[in-house]
Amino acid sequence: MAVEKIGEKYRCNICGNEVTVTKIGGGTLVCCGEDMEKIDTEQYSSTPRSLPDTNEGDEAGDGGGNGG
Repeated sequence: MAVEKIGEKYRCNICGNEVTVTKIGGGTLVCCGEDMEKIDTEQYSSTPRSLPDTNEGDEAGDGGGNGG
């Protein structure tokens, strides 16, 4: 299945990796040698997710988040 629009979400049925489309480049998304499955937004958003804030607590100011 080809990527159609920004914001679509895909999951690998083998390892569980999930991606959100941020740029449409053509082609299909593949992981573990298989096409990734498009998942619906409602299903995806029912599971809370968070990403670490790499800038908070960064004493060095280098964006690395390692404080050094």
